[in-house]
Amino acid sequence: MFRRRTADQPVEAARRLPVGRVEWKVAGGSVVGHRYPANFDVLHVDPELPFVAVVDGMGEGEGSRIAGSTTRDTLHELVHASWPTVGPRELRAAVTEAQIRVRRASAALDELAGCTLTALVAEPDGELAWLVQLGDCRAYRLRDGLLELVTVDHTMAWLGVLHGWWSANSPEAARARYQLLRYLGHPDRPDPDLLGVALRPDDTWLLCTDGVSDQLDYHRIRELLGEPDPSRAVRALLAESLAEGGSDNATAVVLRLTSAHHSAPSPAPSTADADPDARRVRN
Repeated sequence: MFRRRTADQPVEAARRLPVGRVEWKVAGGSVVGHRYPANFDVLHVDPELPFVAVVDGMGEGEGSRIAGSTTRDTLHELVHASWPTVGPRELRAAVTEAQIRVRRASAALDELAGCTLTALVAEPDGELAWLVQLGDCRAYRLRDGLLELVTVDHTMAWLGVLHGWWSANSPEAARARYQLLRYLGHPDRPDPDLLGVALRPDDTWLLCTDGVSDQLDYHRIRELLGEPDPSRAVRALLAESLAEGGSDNATAVVLRLTSAHHSAPSPAPSTADADPDARRVRN
């Protein structure tokens, strides 16, 4: 079992939220781990809207804390303000504003102020969601027994492996692991990746910080996501991340989709293309 600290965020019972033709059952939690004295991850499971996010602060100082909380608060404010309109324009604007606010809030600090982000926001009909990502927080989807990593890491390590500059287990990749190419608080305010994904009953989604994905391999994540109760799955993921070393703060959100038990209204016009599974909005 993992050590409980005051900075851990306990895993509560999964929340249920009807979203068009599907129902969300979602839970999240966060633990400090064994390396850092405090938790610089930020977790958001919205109580009203189909919106979840994980944020990972860079470093272990006040700049990390400010960047994470500012990013969470800005996205919460602007997603709620634009609802029920959800799409690339609104989400890109929200991230741009978060970039501005993070830079402004940390201007007086003499230290690095930044964070990474992965969020998922569904459209009101429940058939399409948008993934928003900057950095190396990840989104996985378990569908029909196949676990897929849907996001890419915005790191030099990922880029080097992709282009064959070094192997994944090489010393060069290890050194490049924490060289982030995009993040909130970057002076150039880089745009996020935006990816439209179809939501289907029986899908399970995992959003997590690298304190989870760096500690657990593909097969273990897939096995743990087989647990039908999201709150139990989150507890297991966090416990395993600590048992495997706990070398970072670890945060996870698990979302399980089921068919809605009520008659859903006709879906509103969607911003999706005919094949939303394959739709990527590029910068």
